[in-house]
Amino acid sequence: MKLTMKLFTFLISLALLGSCVSKDQFEMLQKERDVANEDIARIGEELSMQMKKLGACEQEKEKLKGDIRSAQNSVKIKDEQIKDLRDQIADLRQARNQTVEQVGDLTVLSQSANDNIKETLSQLEKKDSYIHLLQAAKSKADSINLALAVNLKGVLSQGIADQDVEVKVDKTVVFINLSDKMLYQSGSATITPRASEVLGKIAQIIESRPNLEVMVEGYTDNLPINKPGIQDNWDLSVLRATSVVRELQSRYNIDPNRLIAAGRGQYNALASNDTFEGRATNRRTRIIILPKLDQFYDLLNPENVPE
Repeated sequence: MKLTMKLFTFLISLALLGSCVSKDQFEMLQKERDVANEDIARIGEELSMQMKKLGACEQEKEKLKGDIRSAQNSVKIKDEQIKDLRDQIADLRQARNQTVEQVGDLTVLSQSANDNIKETLSQLEKKDSYIHLLQAAKSKADSINLALAVNLKGVLSQGIADQDVEVKVDKTVVFINLSDKMLYQSGSATITPRASEVLGKIAQIIESRPNLEVMVEGYTDNLPINKPGIQDNWDLSVLRATSVVRELQSRYNIDPNRLIAAGRGQYNALASNDTFEGRATNRRTRIIILPKLDQFYDLLNPENVPE
């Protein structure tokens, strides 16, 4: 402001004096003007610098505002974390108190638990004895079945083609598969003379083991059949099983109380019925030699466990 007044005064003086000033005074006034112009330029530069500083200060102020907001957010997050930690501490204290209560309850129940453990161990000992009994019985049954299968194979192998007779041990039973062509006349339940010979050999083994029962199952292929007295494959399979049972009873004096006849029809096939060979395989009679049911149930009776 002071510089501006000096310049204004100088211009007024210059205008008033005009031609009446001397040359020295004029030059002096020009120098003052030049100095004033230099001052104006310098002040402009200083103003520009101050404006830049002001801009930097504004940026710094905005940065500080951002830092303050970040600090406030951080404080808020810390407060939430502190709250979560306090909640966790409260939960842990509650869990600790519950654990203390449970330990107290366990202390009270320890005597009862010991009694229960003793009772459980006693029951396990009984079950262990029962398991040993079953294992021993199974081993005995396996030995009997193996011996029975060996005897049957030895007896039936004499003069009989292998493809007509099959002896197998399946779990707790021994069974014999006999081919259809050997046992029956074609499409009927009539026993052939050759079949009677084979059944006689089987009857010898059956008679030597009176504690076993015999189930005869008849099977057919799936080709339809409708003959007088035979309605379908169910009928044919039952009639064939019955013919074998009758042969064992009437010709070889096997106790009928030990004999069971069953027909399975075309079901439970061993091979596909789409081929001639498959149908021939499915047309069979199975003789199953198995323990009597009452003996089996006695085996499972826990009262038979030795003390």
